[in-house]
Amino acid sequence: MAAPGPTIQVPRWIQLVGLPVLAVLAFFLASTLGHVLFLFLTASVIAFMLNPLVRDLTRLRVPRTLSVMVVYAIFAATVVALLIAIGVVAFDQARNGAERMDSYVSDVDPGSGQTAAEKDIDGLQAWLDDHGLEGIQVREQVTEWIDSLGSGEISGYVQEGIEFAQGAALSVVLLLFSAILIVVISIYMLLDMPRLERSIDARFPPQGGPPLTQQIESALWGYVKGQAILSTVIGTSAGVGMWVLGRTGLVEGAEEYALLFGLWTAFIEVIPYIGPWLSAVPPVIYALFVDPTGVIWVGLLFLFIYQVEGHVVVPNVMASALRLHPLLVIFGLLAGGELYGIRAS
Repeated sequence: MAAPGPTIQVPRWIQLVGLPVLAVLAFFLASTLGHVLFLFLTASVIAFMLNPLVRDLTRLRVPRTLSVMVVYAIFAATVVALLIAIGVVAFDQARNGAERMDSYVSDVDPGSGQTAAEKDIDGLQAWLDDHGLEGIQVREQVTEWIDSLGSGEISGYVQEGIEFAQGAALSVVLLLFSAILIVVISIYMLLDMPRLERSIDARFPPQGGPPLTQQIESALWGYVKGQAILSTVIGTSAGVGMWVLGRTGLVEGAEEYALLFGLWTAFIEVIPYIGPWLSAVPPVIYALFVDPTGVIWVGLLFLFIYQVEGHVVVPNVMASALRLHPLLVIFGLLAGGELYGIRAS
């Protein structure tokens, strides 16, 4: 039996100095290579999520390369189909909203000789006058703004629009390039997953349970399932709530765009921290144009939805999906609120 090699002893002072330096270097690299890390992390998540399906096909004696191609083709087709379906609905309702907005500012009522926008401006002006705010002349300010557009500022807006379009086009190209990289990286990971699993199991041998890679796959699928349920519940609640506000006359016409608002809420719900706040922006803007008092009802609706979400839906859905106790999820929400402010809750 060979004698064990000499043990390497790292002096204490090197540990005390070296570890903080390594931590700073790691943080610096993460900040510098943030986009690269994001691409690899996203590709890793996709690979770990699709690997169970690939593994099932290989058990049926389908070659791994063919299994990866089949699973990825189904995954890509599903994503594209969902995006097309959502895009069709969003485009249709956005077009209806644009037509309604055009009618709001251009169609003249034969009886009064005013557009709906002019009536609302007069109503707002009357409210300001009744509350001692005669100095605020809404109609004059709107007229001055329109006149300023005609006197040369419109060229500035056109230039800003051109610059925005150029920036948007560049962003789309970069987004497509990043998407292609994610696809390529995740496919390579799927093809090489057996060797990766053996390497991970060698360093972190399973202790009477499933391998670490399968635990990662299970956790990812649990999170995705929980997030899908959460988005569906919150999106449906927002859509139904806006439909009720529209049908009861509290926010005129909101029922016509309830599906669009619900889809937007469900989609934006997946964004951490700011998603719940962004989801209320389009309904609030719509209510502001239709009837400013409706903003209050929309705000109360979304406040109620996200209070129920934070205290009832998230603890139970995520606890079930991730196999955690609801109290642990609530603790995580409260801790996030303390660390990152109310938006994290």
